[in-house]
Amino acid sequence: MTTIEVDENEYGSWTVLLVRGEMDLVTSPRIRRRVHDAVAGGRHDLVIDLSAVRFCDSSGVGVLIAARRLLRSCGGRLRLILPEDDDGTGHVGRVLAALGVRRLFEVYVDVPTALTEASVPRQARTAAGLSPPDRIAP
Repeated sequence: MTTIEVDENEYGSWTVLLVRGEMDLVTSPRIRRRVHDAVAGGRHDLVIDLSAVRFCDSSGVGVLIAARRLLRSCGGRLRLILPEDDDGTGHVGRVLAALGVRRLFEVYVDVPTALTEASVPRQARTAAGLSPPDRIAP
């Protein structure tokens, strides 16, 4: 049986959804609903923390792409937390890269870094030849 938990916190203009468990065909509708509820509530700056997601299939990726599209349509911003494993990538990051859609997202290593207005997404820092930002303790 797959499980998912989604906790929500607000930090200034940002809403952070902490997702824990598995993002699959069964659980993805719950994540989609939480994103829609946030936008319907007028919260258009969203961070989705995927650091505790152990599995993600194409339906989970579909939710992330739909969230990006929804937030862009209302002038909002979406940032993803995709921490790295020992091999330099995390599960969700590997799935997004394998499907060729990781470049669509602003990716950060942790929530505090994503909440900093002046933060530069990891992929932009890498493309510019800069070192990734230091990990900040929550």
